[in-house]
Amino acid sequence: MKRLIITALAAVALLLPAAAQCYHYSKYYNPETGRLDYGRHDSGLGTGNMYYGFRIGPAFSFVNSDDPTLDGGDWQTGLSVGALVGLPLSQNIPLYLEAGLQYTEKGGRKRITTTTGERKKMTYDLNYIEMPIVLKYIYPIDSHFTLQPFFGGYLSYGIGGKIKNFGTREAFSSFSDDAFQRFDGGLRVGCGVGFDLFYADLSYDIGLSNICHDTFDTSHNGCLSLNFGVNF
Repeated sequence: MKRLIITALAAVALLLPAAAQCYHYSKYYNPETGRLDYGRHDSGLGTGNMYYGFRIGPAFSFVNSDDPTLDGGDWQTGLSVGALVGLPLSQNIPLYLEAGLQYTEKGGRKRITTTTGERKKMTYDLNYIEMPIVLKYIYPIDSHFTLQPFFGGYLSYGIGGKIKNFGTREAFSSFSDDAFQRFDGGLRVGCGVGFDLFYADLSYDIGLSNICHDTFDTSHNGCLSLNFGVNF
């Protein structure tokens, strides 16, 4: 986990200066205003042009379950990184359909009491490949800043992770038959802020799918993400 975060941050450190240098050479750059104008060029649909983005940031998640063994209601921090594309939907309204692919570390944790009376932690690591699809409205505040609220959903597939009981020093796969299902889906809502090609947003995922195998119990993900990146 630490190596992955360090590698991702190093990639961002290399990417952002390069993006800043290429700012005036972007196909969206409007020399008349001195900023990026995503509606300035035509895509053949009569609605402007697509944009492409890169995102990275921390994900703060939990998993609520009726099954006490799978209930990790305390927040756990992971990593989210991905790429996306935005497609304009209207010629007169700055409304975009934004979709992408990202890797997100979700899960949760809790404290348990061992047979000796000690308080030990139990962690639930749920690592997903996700495909978010949202509608985004890009509202220009001035010649450089934009406010970008969005709403939509996500689909995800679990690719790895372990449930670790530090009290008994046992660990097993988070997606085994007696743990969580791999498929998940839900709603995503949030708001972003753009400064020229630089971007940041805060989003919240509401897990609607029951990721528990049990017929009578339910388990749901929740995740708050803070993302940083660039749009081209």
